[in-house]
Amino acid sequence: MGTASSLVSPAGGVGEVIEDTYGGGGGEACEIPVEVKPKARLLRGSLRRVGASRPGGLIGASFKSTASVQELECVAEYERLKKEYEIFRVSKNNEVASMVKKEAKLDRENKRLRAELQALQKTYQKILREKESALEAKYQAMERAATFEHDRDKVKRQFKIFRETKENEIQDLLRAKRELEAKLQRLQAQGIQVFDPEESDSDDNCTDVTATGAQSEYWNGGALGSEPSMGSMMQLQQSFRGPEFAHSSIDVEGPFANINRDDWDAAVASLLQVTPLFSHSLWSNTVRCFIISTDETRPEVDIFTRNYSPKLLRVCEALGYFFQVVHFPSESDRPLKDVRKWEIEKSSVVLLLLHLTLPSCLLEDCEEAFLRNPEEKPRLVYHRKEDGRVSSVAVQQLLEQVSSVNKTKMIDHVGGVEEGAYEIYNCVEKIIKQDILGCEVAELEGKDSGNKEESTVPEEVFGDALWDAHDEQEQMEAFQQASSSTCELGFEKYFERLNDLVAAPAPIPPLLVSGGPGSGKSLLLSKWIQLQQKHSPSTLILYHFVGRPRSTSSESALIIKRLTLKLMQHSWLVSPLTLDPAKLLEEFPRWLEKLSARHQGSIIIIIDSIDQIQQAEKHMKWLIDPLPVNVRVIVSVNVETCPQAWRLWPTLHLDPLNSKDVKSLISAECNSANVKLTKEQEKKLERHCRSATTCNALYVTLLGKTIACAGNTGNIDDTLQQCLQCQDTVSLYRLVLRSIRESLQSDKDKGLLREILCVIGVSHNGVSEAELMELYPELSSAVLASFIHSLHKMCLLTYGCGLLKFQHLQAWEMVRLEYMEEGESVISAYRQKLVEYFTMQLSRDRVTWRSADELPWLFQQQGDKQKLHKCLLNLFVSQNLYKRGHFAELLSYWQLVGKDKSSMAAEYFDSLKAYEKSCEGEESMICLADLYETLGRFLKDLGLLSQAVAPLQRSLEIRETALDPDHPRVAQSLHQLAGVYVQWKKFGNAEQLYKQALEISENAYGAEHPQVARELDALATLYQKQNKYEQAEQLRKKSFKIRQKAARRKGSLCGFALLRQRALQLEELTLGKDTPDNARTLNELGVLYYLQNNLETAELFLKRSLEMRERVLGPEHPDCAQSLNNLAALYNEKKYYDKAEELYERALDIRRRALASDHPSLAYTVKHLAVLYKKMGKLEKAVPLYELAVEIRQKSFGPKHPSVATALVNLAVLYCQMKKQLEALPLYERALKIYEDSFGHMHPRVGETLKNLAVLSYEGGDFAKAAELYKRAMEIKEAETLLIGGKAASRNSSSGDAFSLKSTLSPNIFLERGPR
Repeated sequence: MGTASSLVSPAGGVGEVIEDTYGGGGGEACEIPVEVKPKARLLRGSLRRVGASRPGGLIGASFKSTASVQELECVAEYERLKKEYEIFRVSKNNEVASMVKKEAKLDRENKRLRAELQALQKTYQKILREKESALEAKYQAMERAATFEHDRDKVKRQFKIFRETKENEIQDLLRAKRELEAKLQRLQAQGIQVFDPEESDSDDNCTDVTATGAQSEYWNGGALGSEPSMGSMMQLQQSFRGPEFAHSSIDVEGPFANINRDDWDAAVASLLQVTPLFSHSLWSNTVRCFIISTDETRPEVDIFTRNYSPKLLRVCEALGYFFQVVHFPSESDRPLKDVRKWEIEKSSVVLLLLHLTLPSCLLEDCEEAFLRNPEEKPRLVYHRKEDGRVSSVAVQQLLEQVSSVNKTKMIDHVGGVEEGAYEIYNCVEKIIKQDILGCEVAELEGKDSGNKEESTVPEEVFGDALWDAHDEQEQMEAFQQASSSTCELGFEKYFERLNDLVAAPAPIPPLLVSGGPGSGKSLLLSKWIQLQQKHSPSTLILYHFVGRPRSTSSESALIIKRLTLKLMQHSWLVSPLTLDPAKLLEEFPRWLEKLSARHQGSIIIIIDSIDQIQQAEKHMKWLIDPLPVNVRVIVSVNVETCPQAWRLWPTLHLDPLNSKDVKSLISAECNSANVKLTKEQEKKLERHCRSATTCNALYVTLLGKTIACAGNTGNIDDTLQQCLQCQDTVSLYRLVLRSIRESLQSDKDKGLLREILCVIGVSHNGVSEAELMELYPELSSAVLASFIHSLHKMCLLTYGCGLLKFQHLQAWEMVRLEYMEEGESVISAYRQKLVEYFTMQLSRDRVTWRSADELPWLFQQQGDKQKLHKCLLNLFVSQNLYKRGHFAELLSYWQLVGKDKSSMAAEYFDSLKAYEKSCEGEESMICLADLYETLGRFLKDLGLLSQAVAPLQRSLEIRETALDPDHPRVAQSLHQLAGVYVQWKKFGNAEQLYKQALEISENAYGAEHPQVARELDALATLYQKQNKYEQAEQLRKKSFKIRQKAARRKGSLCGFALLRQRALQLEELTLGKDTPDNARTLNELGVLYYLQNNLETAELFLKRSLEMRERVLGPEHPDCAQSLNNLAALYNEKKYYDKAEELYERALDIRRRALASDHPSLAYTVKHLAVLYKKMGKLEKAVPLYELAVEIRQKSFGPKHPSVATALVNLAVLYCQMKKQLEALPLYERALKIYEDSFGHMHPRVGETLKNLAVLSYEGGDFAKAAELYKRAMEIKEAETLLIGGKAASRNSSSGDAFSLKSTLSPNIFLERGPR
């Protein structure tokens, strides 16, 4: 509040004027009466007291007069308030005490309620447990009942699947049995005994077919000393089993005693695993039907072509093959003779339609098709008969001749034309399914019947790897076409350089084979590959021939994927293979390293025209990295387009052809056409072919073909003058095309020729004949055949997997210059024509591998992103591309459209949902499940694991609903879904799914099926990721045993198929011309039957081979010695020792004169004749041969080689049998010294030799030395027993000798006194 001084001025006095704030003017100070509270009164009193002591104390006097009253009032107020406070405090204390009592009471009540609650909770839990127990018992009872019902249904379904599978197998076996019985009857009718597999292949133990007394030494010459071609075919690794120990029955008869049936079956299976066989009735992936008809049967031909050819086309198309009908009208011109002959050679089946007469112009075609059919392709004769009318003599004679020809079926039809055409269709369809596409007959029947369950073959060979058989067949055809030339062009010097590369020590960079366009690089590499396969069977060669730029064969991702799959084939490994191009490029060197560590021989990778690969330096950067020790890489490039970084590699440059090679090439072409050139013409050609562009192989070959064709028309000089004006290959191709065009009679044909070449030129991979026929309806099959014959003959066009494509880049360049000079507008018009054709196919639900290959690529080339996007959303197009392994191509299309991975997944899923709404019926639902599975796998490869689960689960749900829950396709869905969980690190989910898939596969296929092995491998990989190594190892061992048995079964079946294929050529070999090739084939057939222990049939083939070789080559030729040696081995096996002795002596005499003194073949015959002499007791005759064997080995291996010691031991054994211990002792001692120096003092061979020396010392009376030697031998024997745990180990010998382990463990180990 403050003091009184705050209310008055400190300098004021009496009469001080105070401002009147109310506007009353000025004046003296006056007292203003106010009513104040006691505290205000006290204050005013104090102020008055202060004012009284000052002058003018009017103010102080007024405050003092009221002070006492105010104080009393304050005291009274204070007392009152104090009483009120006391009363309030007491009342509040009473309230607090009351609240404390209430709180204590509530605490007691709360404790009581909590105790009751706990009791109630315990009671509730007890009741709940009792309820759950009751429910669990109820559910268990219901589950047992449901399980019983499920098991009963499951057994029914499994039995149904098993019964249907076995019924199909029985039908296939019965059909094959009937075919073989028919063939066997024909062979037996000719006096030839044919091998029965049931007689010699019933032993599941697969024991060695051996006999005591002789030994096998050399295998690398092929079967029974056959040519190296058989060795390269079988690719068997030589098994070394140790030396020929003395005093033991160690000589094993026959050159194949060390090869058992397991080795044979596995070798043939491995061969067919690496090089798949295609039906010989197919010409470049096309089922070709050639029709020969008369005017009388023209109605049947028209009906068959119009109504039934499209059906056959769909059948072949569904399996990835083309179907083409070729028919020449009977009035065709004679100049088409060569065309018809070529078409007959290419045909898969020939139809002959006859009625009453047979024009003479058709006789030659009939004889070519039916009487000269070396490959025994299917043939069909349709004969329409009429009551009361007799066919002509020509028809009757032809029918009699044809009826005796193998593979010819007859249809005798009496009735209408429509019925006849339908009967032809049924028979042709059966021939296509059984004879031509026999390996796919089960799949065909499944598709025709609508049973999709049997039409899908699980991926057994590569697991989840996606393989395009069309790409592989295209590569095989490219290799065959590249090596088809018979001219070597002086390649011997280049072969030596390539051989030096293989033999050079590692590391070594890739070898660059360079040359100009058409210089013969592909021919050189293909010829060298053939030589390597023939002379080095253990060498693994992987090749790839790159075709036209921007074609499928030039896509780097597909090349790397193909080479990786080939490595997986050879290593027999089943492992997940990524389709991501970047990861694939990283994994390829690892696969190469992995296989190189396991492969016994060298690995050679050859890529032809590598500079044509798109972005070769980027995608082939693994070439720059150091290669494994036993890996060599050879690549060919064009000199002009070779990347700069590769020019530092070792280079083999192909020189231009010299005048001699030019002359030989042109002469070969002219001689084939019976054209003779004059000296002046030859000189002109020689002078012309001297520049760099006119002396390459392609130019000279094309020049020779042009002159040969001109020689047939008698116009060589004019043609030669025109050729001399062509200074490069492209200009010469233009001349060839113009000559072909001028040979056509009508402008219509010339226009069609242009259309065909331009359409082929703008396509992605080429165009098939069937597609050309649909593109140009006015084009007849006869005209198209004549076009292709002319273009193929002149090296313009060739076939690749059924597609017509340009044979060389220069031909494609020529067509572009000749017909497309106007530029992109012309190219775009032809591409649009192809777009319309394949789009029409899609609108008809004809989604084939062709439409999937061409249509997206055409949209990409045209830059039409909208249509490309629409095409990619066609689920079947994308599915076709993905399932054939074209993942990188599909991804590049989406990138061009501008969609990322998530957008792709969303759009595919939406398209599938929309498609699912239109699906009705079981078949469409199964198809929908396949689409969902494909989408899931595609998303998994993209790395979108979370989005891949949904489509795979949907696929599983559909298959479980549409099919049986135990169906193999359900196991496939489980396997794919588990693979996603493995990548997602959800191992628990993956393990459960893999186990379910394993159970279904075992129930569906049996416990020893390759599909079961696939699931076991997947589980093993999963356990390995979880560090469960013991479980993983157990599963891998089980899987390996299953695959081993499957390989043996497959090898046995393939071996029989190979024998059957060779037997089909028996008539030609037996009744045909005597040629060295036929003689070699007969010898190899004898070898095959010998391996199967079918000695009677083997003897027939070997005798026939010997007779043919003696007539063709002369009795002193080394090949005759081979046949003599093989026959001698066979007679030795049959215990006809006298015959074997005579033949061995003849073979030895020939080889001594013809071969070097240290040649392996000579040593082979020497050894077996010596063993035979010893077996017959003619020890004196055997001595010089054993001595010669020692001499040969010393020359071949050196005097201190273990193989020499083995020969010394064998000679010592012979001396001991002849009681010449003194001569035997130094031989034993020398052999002991060699063994000790080579293997050490504790080697088993040293022990065996010491034991034999102990016997000699004992017989000589030196008992102390004998005891010492025998003690040393026993120490070595005990050490060996401890080392191998009482089991006989294989003893490896660098000499390659083989012996029976049974003999080494024989108790009769000491020297026997008499001959055995």
